[in-house]
Amino acid sequence: MNLAGNLPLAAGLLALAVAGIVYVVLLPLLTGERRAAQRLKTISVPSASGAVRSATVNRRDQIAKTLNEIEAKSKGATKVTLELKIARAGLPWTVRTFWTVSGGIGAVLGLILLMITESPLVALGGVFVGALGVPQYILRSMRLRRIAKFNKELPNAVDVIVRGIRTGIPVGDCFRMVSREAEEPVRSEFRTIIETQALGLSLGDSVSRLYERVPVPEVNFFSIVINIQQQSGGNLSEALSNLSRVLRERRKMAGKVQAMSMEAKASASIIAALPFGVAGITTLTSPDYISLLWTTDAGKIALVGSALWMACGIFTIKKMIAFDF
Repeated sequence: MNLAGNLPLAAGLLALAVAGIVYVVLLPLLTGERRAAQRLKTISVPSASGAVRSATVNRRDQIAKTLNEIEAKSKGATKVTLELKIARAGLPWTVRTFWTVSGGIGAVLGLILLMITESPLVALGGVFVGALGVPQYILRSMRLRRIAKFNKELPNAVDVIVRGIRTGIPVGDCFRMVSREAEEPVRSEFRTIIETQALGLSLGDSVSRLYERVPVPEVNFFSIVINIQQQSGGNLSEALSNLSRVLRERRKMAGKVQAMSMEAKASASIIAALPFGVAGITTLTSPDYISLLWTTDAGKIALVGSALWMACGIFTIKKMIAFDF
């Protein structure tokens, strides 16, 4: 094979290859295509970031508007009537039934005191306390017990809603699931939400009315999350998952505070019960000695003054060991 004859052909092919590479590299620079591409990239990137920034600002404005509306509604909250108090306690009573029961308690207590003391004045005081004081105290105790049960079960209900949303179930069906399967009083309250939705109210308004029946921060948090999602959009499952974690952490913190304050509560109970215990023992051992407190004018004055100072001390200790969450 003649190598001398192939050298010009190889040199020509090499020159053609070098010319092709130079053409591919230098042509965009000479024609300005690379500069145009760089300018287009420079223009498109800020526009995309600007769109993201604009969307973020709009969502932030919507959330702020929603929070302002919720705050305005809370400031103009419904007046706490006796009917609302009965509903918060979970009693299926009407106002007339409540007053009938209160009158019966007052009559029974007044009759018992009249039989014991034979004093119409003491019996009248017993009627007053039995008709107004005892029913209100029972109503308040039932309300606090019901709220404690609701707060205990609410995180579980929120977890059910989160799992339902993540599996593709609509929010309304998740609420119906909670209204059928949750423990009381969460079950009845979510059933009320479903019933108010059937009357034409939106989910946000129905949940907002839940705060009127269960006025605790946990329900307010839940209402805010639902209202923001309904008006501004967003990932509801993630927001409710975070809310469930916050509710459980609040409950855990409340348990720690309660455990740490038990010593102070026990000391306060002992100090408050000590005068009554000493008075009872003294009455059993030396009745003539302690009877001077209610048979003489000086003893009566001392008894009233001691009762007032004792009440001040008890209320002060109660304020010192009470923690709100």
